[in-house]
Amino acid sequence: MATEASGIRTIAVAGQGGVGKTSISDALAFAAGVNNRLGRVDDESSLFDTEPEEMRRRCTISSSLHHLPWRKHEITLIDTAGQGNFVTDTRFSLRGAAGVVFVVDPTSPLRAESSKVWKWITGENLPALIVLNRLDRAEAEVDRTLDALKEELGAKPALIHLPIISGETLKGIVDVLAGKAYTFEGESGKFATVDVPDELADRAEELRMEITELAAEADDELLEKYLEEGELSVDEVSRGLKAAVASGAVVPVLCSSASLNMGIPQLLDAVVDLLPAPAELPAAVGKDAAGDATEIAPDSAAPFSGFVFKTVIDPHAGQLSILRVMSGTVEADSQVLNTSSETKERLGHLLKMEGRKTSEVKSATVGEVVAVAKLKKTHAGDTLADVKAAVGIRPFEEVTPAISFAVEAKKRGEEDKAMQGLYKLGEEDLALQVERDEESGEILLSGSGQLHVEVTCERLERKYGVGVNLKAPKVPYRETIRKAVKAHGRLKKQTGGHGQFADCRIEVEPVPRGKGFEFVNKIVGGSIPRGFIPAVEKGVIEAMRKGSIVGYPVVDVRVTLYDGQYHDVDSSEMAFKVAGSMAFRDALENAKPALLEPYVNLEVAVPDECMGDVMGDLNSRRAKVEGMEQRGSSEVIKAKVPMAEVLRYAPDLTSMTSGRGSFEIAFSHYEQTPEHMVQKIVAERQAEEEN
Repeated sequence: MATEASGIRTIAVAGQGGVGKTSISDALAFAAGVNNRLGRVDDESSLFDTEPEEMRRRCTISSSLHHLPWRKHEITLIDTAGQGNFVTDTRFSLRGAAGVVFVVDPTSPLRAESSKVWKWITGENLPALIVLNRLDRAEAEVDRTLDALKEELGAKPALIHLPIISGETLKGIVDVLAGKAYTFEGESGKFATVDVPDELADRAEELRMEITELAAEADDELLEKYLEEGELSVDEVSRGLKAAVASGAVVPVLCSSASLNMGIPQLLDAVVDLLPAPAELPAAVGKDAAGDATEIAPDSAAPFSGFVFKTVIDPHAGQLSILRVMSGTVEADSQVLNTSSETKERLGHLLKMEGRKTSEVKSATVGEVVAVAKLKKTHAGDTLADVKAAVGIRPFEEVTPAISFAVEAKKRGEEDKAMQGLYKLGEEDLALQVERDEESGEILLSGSGQLHVEVTCERLERKYGVGVNLKAPKVPYRETIRKAVKAHGRLKKQTGGHGQFADCRIEVEPVPRGKGFEFVNKIVGGSIPRGFIPAVEKGVIEAMRKGSIVGYPVVDVRVTLYDGQYHDVDSSEMAFKVAGSMAFRDALENAKPALLEPYVNLEVAVPDECMGDVMGDLNSRRAKVEGMEQRGSSEVIKAKVPMAEVLRYAPDLTSMTSGRGSFEIAFSHYEQTPEHMVQKIVAERQAEEEN
């Protein structure tokens, strides 16, 4: 039997890398009794970081799920990535959540990942709690962190806990709402309820009054009572605060130390008391079968719909599609419609993810997260729905990779095996892009950063037995011309019997950048029969595949066929194709050929104090800076840069900004390459061919 919808909480634990998100998740699991010991990342006993690559790096790479019982509620916990190379996975995982526990380290500044994740949270209108972790450290600064949350994230924090510090040691926390304090016994998680320490009483009362006002403002009935009586009960404040959290008007801030296992039961209480059940959220907006907008109410009695937010390829169970039930109730062995691919799917067993293990359930209702094995046409971002009530839910937005590498199999002949393995990894990790470059024949692997791509290759070898080497991809240079010329192509061969004859005259001229190729037929009087003219065009196009400078494709030219000759017996389509190719190659030599290089649009967000270094670096990369704007405490630089200069920009930016910078990149246009760069590129190509 599915859990009652009101007793469900589906929570993502999110934030920048290195703040202790997984440690918080492990502490929550221990407090809820699903683990008989406190899992730790450092000794590889975590319930969540279970992949070899995660254990080795002490870093979450892909989100992991577990279910926790607490006060007759079921909490689905999604532990997400925060490190810059892997944080995009969090964006997708948030679509599986109905609320967020946003973890902050008050001993270190907020980085770009925090701003990015918070932007995704607010963009999805997800209610959130903020947890200040690592308050056991002497350098922790609560007030400075609250200011940063306001100024850099635009959050509306309200402190509902105060840390109890004795000397430099964290002893417990004050619950501002309840007017109580909790002191903890070692790392057991057990605590004693005591009076608020005298030195914190005034601050606690001041905060309680502030929170009472915020709670009253969120509920008209409570506001009326507060204005009349000047006071609200603890339960009433909790009710009003929950409404304020649901609307995004307030983000409660709690205190904890995952390493000392302090403040964890109180965090679980806050998840149950202050974050809404998925069924209490507003209706999602989707599309009906006709493509019109429709509301998808989070009602367990409504027709079923579910959103697939993650794919996991399990070595035993095969492909698992992980979905959040958006409406209705779904049972095992149901037939549903994938409204994204318009195909029917049979749901077999419904599984709950418990780290890397699973447990079977018979049904799931609104807000629950379940996995289904071996769906044939279903991918992350798809909607599954009742066959008789088809709806579509907003799919994922496409991700723009930050870096690309060419992938080369270590063993000859394993290229196809590598490609298939990478495609499967791309099913699990939507921030990866895998494609074969038609021009160079290379397998291109693109991701969020160099570490992201390297870890993918490690997983490829471990899971699919294919070792690969990474190298910088070839920059897709192009060639063009700068001068209009006329050229002549003539083929005449006599070999006994039928010969081969074709003669064509063309004019080749440059066209504006980005216009591509244009073929103009100006033959009059039948000097070349109409049936042979397409063959001339084919010959020209074939010759354009290889330019005269370095051998890159030729673009942005107009070719006009204006005269020629033919022979009644010896002319053929093949002959005119060859003549057209000859004419174009002849034209290239005299038309002042030029090499074009691709430029990209680059947006770089960096802390103010790093601006000088980043700007200097961009100038050294031949960037054309087009503008700057302030976003929070970061400066965003907008520039156009040659692609060749930023193939491996990610590690350099990380080094310059100590990991606090981020960037987005997208193709812009082609420009002529400076002459000194042309000579360098020609020399490199010659060296490649000699090797």
